[in-house]
Amino acid sequence: MSTKRVQNAHIGPHIRQLHAALLEIVAVMNRPQRDEAMVRAAGIPLDRALFPLLVVIERRGPIGVVDLADRIGRDYTTVSRQVAKLDELGLVRRQAGAADGRVREAVITPEGKAMTDAIDAARERMGAAIFSDWEPHDVTELVRLMSKFSESLTATPE
Repeated sequence: MSTKRVQNAHIGPHIRQLHAALLEIVAVMNRPQRDEAMVRAAGIPLDRALFPLLVVIERRGPIGVVDLADRIGRDYTTVSRQVAKLDELGLVRRQAGAADGRVREAVITPEGKAMTDAIDAARERMGAAIFSDWEPHDVTELVRLMSKFSESLTATPE
């Protein structure tokens, strides 16, 4: 007899609260003002609409437009135009896909990497302010648990 259901019984009452917290986090992170603040704090000359694309390309690239659009929740035709703009700016370059040469993938350039490094430094400064009154072990535990949650979430079939 499986005990999995019994072991997971404690989760039910917390799902609604977890979902509410995640909705709030996503809402804050999706605010255009948040992206504008990050771009300003990084001191980079980049349109706020391009900023999330550049970061995902740096973190997950080479990446195709369809996958990129799916990751940031935008229409792929819009993302295609935005990637073309990043290419024009010299921040990414497009290349044939490794698995399928017909697919064009975006990859970060050294100029784009310098920009994401500035964004990372700004994010670190902003994060330091957010967590300024947290105990260091609480931050460590949050990171550990969020990483664990992310791994479980991505491993679970839709």
